[in-house]
Amino acid sequence: MNRASLLELLKHPQRTTALSPNGWTEFIATARNANLLGKVAQRLHEAGVAVPAAPLRHLEGARLLSERQHHSVAWEAQCIDATLAQTDEPVVLLKGAAYVLGRKAAGVGRLFGDVDVLVPPGSLGKIEIRLMAGGWTQMKSEEYDQRYYREWMHELPPMIHVRRGTVIDVHHTILPLTARSHPDADAIIAHSIPLPGYRSLRIPCDEDLIIHSMCHLAHEGELHNALRDLDDINSLLSEHADSPDFWGQLGDRAEHHDLAASVALCLMLVRQFFDTPVPESLVLRLAGADATAIRRLTRLYDVAIVPDPEGRPPLRSLAAQLLIYIRSHWLRMPPRLLVQHLSRKAWQRLTLASGTSPKNKQGA
Repeated sequence: MNRASLLELLKHPQRTTALSPNGWTEFIATARNANLLGKVAQRLHEAGVAVPAAPLRHLEGARLLSERQHHSVAWEAQCIDATLAQTDEPVVLLKGAAYVLGRKAAGVGRLFGDVDVLVPPGSLGKIEIRLMAGGWTQMKSEEYDQRYYREWMHELPPMIHVRRGTVIDVHHTILPLTARSHPDADAIIAHSIPLPGYRSLRIPCDEDLIIHSMCHLAHEGELHNALRDLDDINSLLSEHADSPDFWGQLGDRAEHHDLAASVALCLMLVRQFFDTPVPESLVLRLAGADATAIRRLTRLYDVAIVPDPEGRPPLRSLAAQLLIYIRSHWLRMPPRLLVQHLSRKAWQRLTLASGTSPKNKQGA
């Protein structure tokens, strides 16, 4: 099943009634490999589509898993809130957890593995201590990984709860400190919205929520979740389709966060993949003098994002994915630091492969 067919069925789930048994098999496998099976299952369920028994088992499994994860993230949020409320610091949920607890359409049927939070940089020490006292522990013990996160990255090393096995990523901004763009994390926190029923938890305002999702897509080098992320963005934008002031506000926030080009790229992509009615004037405003380069980059993403039922994209797509991976690292670090980092990680992988590494087997 090609991408166009998958997107068509994602947007119009009732059209799955025309699928043959082989068509259902390809549809399920392609959606699973794109990490969209939970969303597909939920949309088919809500549309009341009669699904044959064999694919229904896979769809119901994904839908129930999504519901279970959403209950789990609500419980995890309660635990995080109870642990961090005593710090008197705002704790802003990001991405999947924010979609689910903020009751956003992007969260419906979405599958995710961890909880991301954003806190003021000056509070990192006490936040980390409180989490450790609450049962979370570091997942990265290797000295270089600790330095990598604490000196250069936008987050602490990931932490896992010793009993529940849940993972939390504590961010102090939304891009690495070494990145070429410098979003205003203080402004994200200042404009965030308290979550009812919680003492410390908040979610970003709608514009910042969308911009962070776009930022993640535009700066992330691995594209296995790219189609899901574009669907997230499309769902978030669609909630504001009838708001005449929204697009201008989105543009203002993108420029404020030094992410105009990244937002322009994602607006072009979501319009191309989902026919989202994005104003051309906003795209041109944000792209500015880089409009031609961003359009070329859009074509590269178009080649790279090709879901496949067997997870085997064509060579052309693999080449495009490699170029995007290289670009993402170029955006994250200056050249000298990038060469040092990649050389170090390559050496780690070699020593792990030879069985000589004495320590942590999880790289940054």
